Amino acid sequence: MADEGVADEGAAALIVDGVVPKHEQLRARLSELAARLPAGAPLPGERQLCIEHGVSRITVREAIGQLVSEGVLVRVRGKGTFVAERAARSRLHLASFHSDMRRLGLRPGTVVLAVDRAVPPPATREALELAAGERAWHVRRLRLADDQPMSVDDGWYPVAVLPDLADADLTGSLYTLLAERYGCTIDRAEQTVRAAEVDRGTAVLLGLSASRPVLVFDRVSYSAGRPVEHARSTYRGDRYEVAMTVELGQG
Repeated sequence: MADEGVADEGAAALIVDGVVPKHEQLRARLSELAARLPAGAPLPGERQLCIEHGVSRITVREAIGQLVSEGVLVRVRGKGTFVAERAARSRLHLASFHSDMRRLGLRPGTVVLAVDRAVPPPATREALELAAGERAWHVRRLRLADDQPMSVDDGWYPVAVLPDLADADLTGSLYTLLAERYGCTIDRAEQTVRAAEVDRGTAVLLGLSASRPVLVFDRVSYSAGRPVEHARSTYRGDRYEVAMTVELGQG
């Protein structure tokens, strides 16, 4: 048995002073370790990491803190540090949440938070080409992936196109519902994506601490040239990422 404080044979070499700060060296090592472990796997304790890598507890805490802020690791008070759940990576394309999650190998779910008819805000009225004072369906839903919160959807839909939407089952794919019940197939959408700090109400629904980063998708969807949806979807930044192919443009 090796003496306490001496790394076992085959262990990583001790971290030493160099051009790259110690905490950055350790962060890189722990990031590689996390990539090899399954989500939810525990990380070695601080004392063990100090011994294995030859660094101080301050260095360990700084490296772990960076990885927690990056969403690679997650701290659980009283239990330790664990590998965070891998982010679902979606390519930019037109698809419902249900089909997107299934394509990623995740089980989709929905909790309907609210459905009512109301006069939408000006941006939505313009997007849906509604008359002043005209009401629309307002649907808020919490979207789940493998029973864990993934996004909050806040959508508006024209009453004239979907007269009895409140009577429909809104726990499934709205795009499928629109196509099968109303003959309103979504064939085009214009969408923007931005990073933002989560607001308090949405943070509670998504299980996030205040001011954590989220991805906000603002989308106007069309059927045969007519706008039928204006939706804002707020995704957990640590559970969802977007991939795209970028090609050389002309100009």
